[in-house]
Amino acid sequence: MSDKTPHILVVDDNAEIRDLLSKYLVRNGLRATTAASGAEARKILAAAAIDLIVLDIMMPGEDGLSVCRHVRETRETPIILLTAVAEDTDRIIGLEMGADDYLTKPFNPRELLARIKAVLRRANALPHAAVSESPSETVVTFGEWRLRTDRRELEDTSGKVISLSTAEFALLKAFTDHPRMVLSRDQLLDITQGRAANVFDRSIDNQVSRLRKKIETDPKNPSLIKTVWGGGYMLSTEVGRGGAERRTP
Repeated sequence: MSDKTPHILVVDDNAEIRDLLSKYLVRNGLRATTAASGAEARKILAAAAIDLIVLDIMMPGEDGLSVCRHVRETRETPIILLTAVAEDTDRIIGLEMGADDYLTKPFNPRELLARIKAVLRRANALPHAAVSESPSETVVTFGEWRLRTDRRELEDTSGKVISLSTAEFALLKAFTDHPRMVLSRDQLLDITQGRAANVFDRSIDNQVSRLRKKIETDPKNPSLIKTVWGGGYMLSTEVGRGGAERRTP
């Protein structure tokens, strides 16, 4: 197979499932590597270029949610979670952490293959972040605002913390990761929610409206988050990055 063939990492403590999925993915034109634990998955991720991770939530030792959190702190590799019916809360937490999709066990490998192809298509269609954030770059500045990504807090020039919901934080981070880039509604849904629930979903419009009320001097005439007619939205200002900064007195 070519090095350009998508490389899938299957992480599951069940040897039968790992073997079945690995062979099925290879038969269908993908490369596949397997890991039996979170620790093994971390070693593989550190040594190999992985295009997508199929990750079981329930594993002994380090569970899938911990692996998901680690991946999101270090890279943007797409993640599809494998969950049991009773793991609804864990599934939601996983999606909030940045997982791209999920599949409930038991499942048909054919459906997983379709999900993998769909997630890879979406990931490849998205613009790359303008800056790759390192662990030390926890402060993002734009306009008169300071976003502390380690604390998920937004501060004004006086140091006052502005409350952000999980969705608002994800949306604002998407904009600061792609400054001066036009992002369509579908792209913003993919970045912030991982999977669009409905092609007519307009939740992004509502989230942008709520975010503007918090960061714009005049939300009806926004100067930071601009609407690009026929395109989507754009953060129309420069973004600065750095380590923990002293608050403005």
